[in-house]
Formats: sequence, structure tokens, C-alpha cells
Amino acid sequence: MNPKNPLETVYFINIPEDYKFSDAAMKIDPKIPLPVQQKTEGDPDDFNMKDIAPEQILAGILTVLAYDKHNEHLDYYRQIINQARPNIKKELSETAILKTKNEDWDFAEELFLTLKGLDPEDKAVTLNLALFLDQRAESYKKAGLYDEAEACDSEAGAYYTDAMNAEPAIPDAFFNAGFYYLKQHDYHEAKGAFETYLALTCDAKDEDMDENSKYKQERAQEIIDRISNENMDDIAFSQAYKLISTGKEQEGLDKILKYITKNPKVWNAWFLMGWGLRRQDRWEDAQKAFQQALECGGDQNSDTYNELAICFMEQGNMDEAKKSLIKAFTIAPEDTKVISNLGFLCLKQGDKAEAQKYFTAVLEFDPNDKIAINELAKLEADN
Repeated sequence: MNPKNPLETVYFINIPEDYKFSDAAMKIDPKIPLPVQQKTEGDPDDFNMKDIAPEQILAGILTVLAYDKHNEHLDYYRQIINQARPNIKKELSETAILKTKNEDWDFAEELFLTLKGLDPEDKAVTLNLALFLDQRAESYKKAGLYDEAEACDSEAGAYYTDAMNAEPAIPDAFFNAGFYYLKQHDYHEAKGAFETYLALTCDAKDEDMDENSKYKQERAQEIIDRISNENMDDIAFSQAYKLISTGKEQEGLDKILKYITKNPKVWNAWFLMGWGLRRQDRWEDAQKAFQQALECGGDQNSDTYNELAICFMEQGNMDEAKKSLIKAFTIAPEDTKVISNLGFLCLKQGDKAEAQKYFTAVLEFDPNDKIAINELAKLEADN
């Protein structure tokens, strides 16, 4: 996701045959150029071999493995790095996971891509890359960076598919992909992923399973039952979501209406209808759809109240908007979308000081939230 091409900081050199990275390192082929990571910007042709540290070459190799998938010498570079640093995969994996937890997205992505380049056949790495992109997409959505989130979602989907094609099969690839599809409202694919997970783990004996494994089996079955009972794996549901999310709101609304006619008690369907209507600025109709979603079981979901609040605000009903946002906040007190909307509600009511508090609170949860940053800048400019 980093706009700068990391390969621009690498140059290639031919080094002497007797050059070694360590006592255990393989013999160097002087005919194959090695990548060197620049210390500083400058002319790559103007160098002294004595000034190049082995770490620069190893760093250059890692960069090439991450970003130059068509380099003809990749296998040779992998041999060098693995012999020079036998524990490199473990070190990179631990650091990548730590950076992901700290939401240092660019660095974490570079590490995961390096791991992928280091061992392209390791599907566990592929799954971890999918999980990383999935988490990154969620973070972007919370920050209002929807284009970036969509790009991450698309990449995550491709990596999940790759992980699910592993031989032998990786059960966790299907379990995690199931939740990915749930977030995409693709209940047909989600159900299939969870069913495959159960099929792959059904032979495990209870005494051989830990609590986490038992929980995952129970959770997978619970989701399958809910999707089946509410007929959410109807292909029309997934098609409706895809149409609405790609700007074809009316086509999506036509499909979800047909679904609701046959399944009038599915709250997700009413939510989807409300979302499509809101995107058409049909605030009153969207409000009614979201209220219907609440009556059908969506009252445990903060997004339903949040969307309903937006409809009320657009119709000028600030009291009802506030009630809905308070309910959303009670369910999800750390949801930055909800906190931001409380800020916007205060702005509409002319209370800039209170709005500033809410947008500042958003940045405490996510310092990179563009919406909060922009609104605070506007408020500061007005003072």
C-alpha cells in the first residue's frame, strides 16, 4: 500500500567470489549480481566494496524477494538468505505479527510480502497475509478510508482463496475466510467455508481437542445454522450487496426486495435495503427499513442504530438521532464511526466545543482518522 517503489532504493553489484556473509554462508557466484540496500541516496555506481556491509546485501535480497517476483535469480537469493540467517522466517513472522498488533501497517505488509517471497509455497504465510489485509481493511473502514479498505479487502480475498487451495488443506484458512465472507455479506460463500472447516475437523476426537478448537467448531456450526434458518445463503442476497456496494443501488434494491418478500424476518436484509436507500438519499424510506431491521433482531448491532441516526439527522430530527447514537455507543463504545457521528450531530446543533471533544476522542482510538483530523482542522480554523 506504500506508494513509493521500494526497489528504487536497491542497486545490483557483482562481488568477488571469496566474499562471505558468515562462516556458514554458501559460496557466492560472481556472475550473478546481488542486490544492495542503499544507506543513503546517491550514485549506485560510485561505491567501494569495503564500504558495503553484509547487512546491506541481505536487506537488498529481502526487498527483492518482497517486491520483485519476476526476478530470474530468486531461488539463488533465497539460498543465500536462508544459509546466512537460518532463523529468518521465524524472526520475520514474529516481527510482522507484532507490527500488525501495533497497526504499523506499511512495515507489517513489507514483512509479510518478504515472507511470501522467501517461501512462496508456504500457505500458512499466505493465510497470515490474508488475515493481515483483512485487519487492515477493517482499520481503514473505521477511519473512513473506504477506497483503501476496498483495495485491502480485494487483496485479502485473493489470498484467502489461495490459502483455501492448499494441499494438504488448512482448516483455519476456511474458518477465517468464513468470517471474511460474512463481512462481505456473501453468506453463500461464508456458509460453504464454514461447512468445509467442519468437514476437515470432524474426525478429531473430543479428548484431543483444546478449548479453542471446540469453540471454533461450535461457532462454525452456529453460523451455518443461522444462515440456513434465515435463508441468507440465497444467491440474491449476495448479489444485492454487490450491486449496491458498486453503485448499482436500484438493481440491488430490486433484488433485496424480492428476497424480503420471501424472507420478511431477516434483519440483515432490511439493513441492506436501508443502506441502499440511504445511498440514494431516500432518508425517510431508509429510516423505515432500519427500524424494521431493529424489530427483526438488528437491535444488537451498533451499525443499525448508527445508520438510523444518519437518516434522522438528514431529516432534521436531532432528538431521535441522538437517541439512536447513544444506543449505538452503548453497544460499541469504541466505534469511531459512532463517535464521529456524535461530533457531527453536535455541529448540526451548533455546539462546536462539544463536537471538538468527540472528534478528539476519535483520534485517541485512531490517530490517523482522516474525518476527525479534517473536522478538527476546520474547527480550529473557525476559532
